[in-house]
Amino acid sequence: MLLFRTELTPLPTLPSLVKDIRACRICIETPIKTPLPHEPRPVLQVSKSAKLAIFGQAPGNLVHQSGKPFTDPSGDRLRAWMGVGEDVFYDKNKIAIIPMGFCFPGYDGKGGDLPPRKECAIHWRALLMEVMPQLETCILVGGYAQKWHLGKGAKKTLTETVRAWKDYAPRYFATPHPSWRNTGWLKKNPWFEEELLPVLRRNIQKHI
Repeated sequence: MLLFRTELTPLPTLPSLVKDIRACRICIETPIKTPLPHEPRPVLQVSKSAKLAIFGQAPGNLVHQSGKPFTDPSGDRLRAWMGVGEDVFYDKNKIAIIPMGFCFPGYDGKGGDLPPRKECAIHWRALLMEVMPQLETCILVGGYAQKWHLGKGAKKTLTETVRAWKDYAPRYFATPHPSWRNTGWLKKNPWFEEELLPVLRRNIQKHI
């Protein structure tokens, strides 16, 4: 299993890398802090032909059960934002889906999802980006993906980052998480659906 690559280490093929990710047990066997509270089930969708990518947070429990990304109400809203149906959304040759954490992280004390496991990004993310240089438009869903991919370009808050979407487009489109818990955010920020989404949908159509 390749975890870190040096200049002398050959770049793996995408299929071999995905095989290693699906077999990953780092968060169980050598976790940074508390081990994952259940058996790992990494969820991602990738190919060498997809030019559009969705970079999200981590699978929820429903996705953990299905093994398929965004098979939950958040997925319904995200597909509505994008203006695509499930046939296009789950076509890996058109759309890559790579969360910051590949496995459902479990629940916190209040019943909400825990943050994405840090082990995933540390061990796998840079390598995945390196073997998928064809990606042209990337949707950054939530603050974790925005901070990783935008680096110092991310603003202090998610709202500020999403509001500055023109600074990152068309390479990146920053969005809030499509969770129904963010319905209040959408009502307070109507510019997101009025200004950002039409441009995002036009860019998506170029790649599907």
